[in-house]
Amino acid sequence: MSISIENISKSFGEKQALSEVSFDLASGSVTGFLGPNGAGKSTLMKILTTTLRADSGKAIVNGYDISKNPMEVKRAVGYLAENNPLYESMYVKEYLAFCANVYAVSKQNIDRVIEQTGLAEASKQKIGELSKGFRQRVGLAAALIHDPAVLILDEPTTGLDPNQLTDIRNLIRALGKEKTVLFSTHIMQEVEAVCDYVILIDKGKIITHQPIKELNNQKEQLIFVEFDYRIEDVLLQKLPHIQSVVNTDGLAWELRFDTQKDMRPMVFDFAHDNGLKIVQLKHLNKNLEALFKELTH
Repeated sequence: MSISIENISKSFGEKQALSEVSFDLASGSVTGFLGPNGAGKSTLMKILTTTLRADSGKAIVNGYDISKNPMEVKRAVGYLAENNPLYESMYVKEYLAFCANVYAVSKQNIDRVIEQTGLAEASKQKIGELSKGFRQRVGLAAALIHDPAVLILDEPTTGLDPNQLTDIRNLIRALGKEKTVLFSTHIMQEVEAVCDYVILIDKGKIITHQPIKELNNQKEQLIFVEFDYRIEDVLLQKLPHIQSVVNTDGLAWELRFDTQKDMRPMVFDFAHDNGLKIVQLKHLNKNLEALFKELTH
């Protein structure tokens, strides 16, 4: 495992920021790290990058213990912090040259990360003159300058316009094919579009860790429908792939289908063929947003 975390805990005074957090992340994967504000995401990321010390527990990053081999961990990790601290008086290319010098890597890496992050048009500008979106790109380029095995990104797409967002999403997906990428975000669609796995954290505890495919490929489909007229359940039981029919409130029904195919058009056709009007029709399956709301109350 490229990242292995075992029972990491951290407190700030009386506030328990992390409570015995454990999970493993494999190389060649992108994991979305979700949770409400104050859930412990940034705290854990700072611990993994050795900028903050855990009270207890153990973490291995790219084969190195974060407490015993902090310098090796720093060399293996590319980190984009939430506030993205930059030297605003420096030119973009100058700043990236400085970062390359810190990591003692070839200056050829500068042109590589500029191309990767789409910074060519801004490379000769001062960082202080850039938009927030381009500053995020500079921060991401700095995190990539030493070609790290692990990328830890805290809100990496903040301030990006739709076109920039698409470019950075594509870049994160591409990087995730060969690196371990862990990034936090408040945007559910971001995780569904980019990630292989999702971790939900709430009040310092991991509440779920699962592949995105499991979330998207639910074997059953639950549909809520309300008609304008009362009908018998035997009619609904004739629908294709129907598994169960439950009357919830006179004219309203919950229909469970044993298929991933969207059955709402079939329910609509059923209503039309039987002279009914649909008052409400919606999926009840849990997407990532629904799961997030349920598990974090």
